[in-house]
Amino acid sequence: MSEVDVDVLVVGAGPAGLASAIELGSRGVRVLVAERNDRGGTAPRAKTTNVRTRTHLRRWGLADRLAEESPFGVDYPNNMVFVTRLSGFELARFANAFNASPERSQLYPEHAQWIPQYSLEKVLIEKVRSLRCVDLRFDTDFETASQDDTGVTAKLTDKDGGELTVRARYLIGADGARSKIRDLIGATLEGQHGLSHSYNIIFRAPGLSEAHAHGPAAIYWQLGRQGLSAVGPMDRDDKWFFMPGGAKPGEKLSDEEAVALIVERTGIDMPFEVLSADSWAASELIADKYADRRIILAGDACHLHPPFGGYGMNMGIGDGVDLGWKIAATLQGWGGPRLIDTYEAERRPIHRAVIDEAMANYAIAGTMPPPQLEDDGPEGEQIRRAVGMVIQSAKGREFNTLGTVLGLGYEGSPIVSAEPGPPPEHVNEVYTPTARPGYLAPHAWLEDGRSLYDAFGQGFSLVVARNADETEVAKAVDDARMLGVPLTIVRPGNVPARDLYGVSLTLVRPDQHVAWRGDQWTSALGMAVARREPVAAA
Repeated sequence: MSEVDVDVLVVGAGPAGLASAIELGSRGVRVLVAERNDRGGTAPRAKTTNVRTRTHLRRWGLADRLAEESPFGVDYPNNMVFVTRLSGFELARFANAFNASPERSQLYPEHAQWIPQYSLEKVLIEKVRSLRCVDLRFDTDFETASQDDTGVTAKLTDKDGGELTVRARYLIGADGARSKIRDLIGATLEGQHGLSHSYNIIFRAPGLSEAHAHGPAAIYWQLGRQGLSAVGPMDRDDKWFFMPGGAKPGEKLSDEEAVALIVERTGIDMPFEVLSADSWAASELIADKYADRRIILAGDACHLHPPFGGYGMNMGIGDGVDLGWKIAATLQGWGGPRLIDTYEAERRPIHRAVIDEAMANYAIAGTMPPPQLEDDGPEGEQIRRAVGMVIQSAKGREFNTLGTVLGLGYEGSPIVSAEPGPPPEHVNEVYTPTARPGYLAPHAWLEDGRSLYDAFGQGFSLVVARNADETEVAKAVDDARMLGVPLTIVRPGNVPARDLYGVSLTLVRPDQHVAWRGDQWTSALGMAVARREPVAAA
């Protein structure tokens, strides 16, 4: 048996675990990541990296690297096309789903990107391995852990049966839906499991792109006599995915049965090679608690979303960012004793709101079409026109999600300054930037072509408008020095910061959310890091 001492043990090397490791490792925190599988594979659950996640990747220096991995190029049209079947009639069309078009926007610095999850993980793993203070170990299983007032002691085993004892200050359980660590801390998932069951079939189909008349798209949603299914190009070498609903729990398809199902639903009979076929369940679940002292859950270990809207994986990466900077601040002495507790207080309401949004999309997806939908002639055409209008009006919320992706804030958080008045109205399809504390700092482009976000530091940032009172800026700098909080002063040049943020001084957190704003400094840093006393007095 060998022993390792680190600052943080992360169990699970999926997106949430890798994001945690990058956020921590980029700040010099010693991390061990243990993953029981070797990851990779051919069957990604997620395929949309949204604008917020790619903004995190930009901060880590990875956005361009992810673009390089795009199987069809980042300018491949991220269209969602509804058809009776791939060989049949078109019903409705949504262009530029999830804001994936690469044109520059004033609202955000990075567009979304359609890319298999395993390709995203490849890029994240490369980053993790480049961080000297992070040790990534695959084929390493978590067995158990105990904790005391100063840390966590965990037992791991490798594939050869070798045992490893890890002593860490904190343990992040990013070990997925079947989380051992969730069971360890006595957390329970609440909600509905197995709302529906579907297959996930990955197959090779040379020539399929040219075998239909609907043009390029990310997903072709097939709504025919057999119900709803989805098919679309997934990767290079003619790899496609096919997801029919109606699977029974535990049911398995042979390759022949999978091919027959693809042919039946698409209406296209050509050589298909099945690469993998498995079933999955849609669930809406959230843990009743996210932490027990020094052991904390992230990602699918504490929240599971129906797949409609592409939220789940992206939410897990957001967890890693929030938890990562807060643990790093605590370990480095500038975060107060209550800072890590705010992780659950901030993230859980966001998860609940996003699950509710995904559930609204799921409810629409369950509607069966009239049986005459695929009929030729005037009656079938009339039905298709009516169904298409319903789809166009109802499904836009699933593919136009910027208000949810960027617009939800940490209203009521103990580490953001409270402001009078009601919070901004949440509209899923529309993002209206606001500098109200708790919300994402409004974005702008600098005159040198950089994003305003690029000027923010790894710690807190103070955005200073033109003609701000410099004595107030000096007070902020003095407070930062006294509290030991890293603070970057940002003077955005051509950006009218007072118009953008409504005040002359805006304090932005490491995760780009506003902590405080005003014209006169009010010692906001102590509140924002959950401590009010100087480091020297702690």
